[in-house]
Amino acid sequence: MKKITVFIAMASLFGAVAAQSQTGHNGHGDKDAPYAGLQEREIKSLSESDLEELRRGGGWGLALPAELNGMPGPAHLLELRDEIGLSVGQVAEIEVIFDAMQVEAREVGNRLIAAEEAIEAAFRSGELDSARLRQLIDTAAAARADLRFIHLSRHLMTPSILTEAQIDSYNRLRGYTSNPCATVPDGHDPAMWRQHNNCD
Repeated sequence: MKKITVFIAMASLFGAVAAQSQTGHNGHGDKDAPYAGLQEREIKSLSESDLEELRRGGGWGLALPAELNGMPGPAHLLELRDEIGLSVGQVAEIEVIFDAMQVEAREVGNRLIAAEEAIEAAFRSGELDSARLRQLIDTAAAARADLRFIHLSRHLMTPSILTEAQIDSYNRLRGYTSNPCATVPDGHDPAMWRQHNNCD
């Protein structure tokens, strides 16, 4: 009985080792190399799309707390101006907010890229200590915080320019409203609203 038990245990062990050799180290397969290919990046912490977004002054997802809590972003408001029914005056106000945001965001975005590039260069050189690393990280973090403030603060400015109905329309058009048929925003003809939203 002991011989059979030992044989089964050995067979299980060899089976596990064989399976491990086929799937990769630790039996995780591709999970062992989640960063494979990223070594080719110009700046390892930023993808090409990240760099493009930062250089053009894009939102980079930094304003989600405002965007998803009823404070529309100026860029998307301008994109949806006709669907939302923005007046000429509203568009002019939002354009001022957007233009200033873009100028500041591009400047600080480039500052963040430079900060991440400095971290990259320091590790590449191999001449780095904890004190210098702390300084480099703090510089990058400050740039990111400034960039986030630029985008979030502009979202704070838009609600006072808009009507509740326009904010509701924005949220619906951006896909943030689960059921557009549940309520009809103020200022909209109920029959037309239901027709446009394919309500029963």
